[in-house]
Amino acid sequence: MFQITFLGTSASAPSFHRGLSSQVVQHNEHRFLIDCGEGTQRQILRSGMGFKRLNRILITHGHLDHILGLGGLVSTLARWETMDKIEILGGRRALDRIHDLMFGVVFRGVRPPIDVTLQEIQPGLIYDADDFTVTAFPVSHRGADSLGYLFEEKPRRPFLPERSEKLNIPPGPWRGELVKGKTVQLPDGRKINPDQVLGPVQLGTRLAHIGDSGRTDNLTEIVRGVDALVIEATYLHEETEMAKVFGHLTAVQSATLALQADVHHLILTHISRRYRERDVLAEARATFPNASVARDFDCYQVRREKCEKVDVQRDR
Repeated sequence: MFQITFLGTSASAPSFHRGLSSQVVQHNEHRFLIDCGEGTQRQILRSGMGFKRLNRILITHGHLDHILGLGGLVSTLARWETMDKIEILGGRRALDRIHDLMFGVVFRGVRPPIDVTLQEIQPGLIYDADDFTVTAFPVSHRGADSLGYLFEEKPRRPFLPERSEKLNIPPGPWRGELVKGKTVQLPDGRKINPDQVLGPVQLGTRLAHIGDSGRTDNLTEIVRGVDALVIEATYLHEETEMAKVFGHLTAVQSATLALQADVHHLILTHISRRYRERDVLAEARATFPNASVARDFDCYQVRREKCEKVDVQRDR
């Protein structure tokens, strides 16, 4: 399961109800902050999730409404949190701008109290944990180096307790080794192989996150079949030409992508102040009924072929 919390859902400038772009994706103890618009650290506090383990930040692109909050957030983390390293990952153009912000303003003339690492990434695998991966992929938005991120649980074979009991496998490390796909020798000398206690392969949950984008034809295969797709809906169909000029999408364009790619659930964000939420939602659902419009502090739990908004008690 992946959990995504929306900290900011407005486009370009904040509104009364919406902050600037930022989300947190969580998988068990792992946390990834995606983008960091102005005011993100206050949104983190208001959300109740706190700063714990927020030391890995993924950047979609270098426009100010997606990075300007990094100065304040990193300054706070460096002074008040028990972290020894912060990693900011993104394309070269975004990192050049972030470098100027970090070392030309926030830490100008001083040595940062913690290690602030700016890591340039290319499309491909960027994070590989025991049970999930994160892959970056190219997105077209007014220049090079814009990235989207695909979070994927690794396929697994479930442990079948009834088979284990039938074989009289005692509790202990042997069961864990079998889950890892290893043959074990029990204390009584018997050898048990994984096929004796594991079920068929089950595909893992998949969550795709796309920031700003001016086209969708290059995204269809990348997001095909994902359990949840997070993507912008800055404009409505009536302003398609304006969306094209500024490299953004309309609600119906994002919905059409979800339909063509057999996505299970669509979550729209980056909403312009000029529109009412219900109009954005109506336009999207006319094409793709299983669509939602995210609000600040909405939290979604994404499982295989299932996505639901939940109220979560978070660590403080």
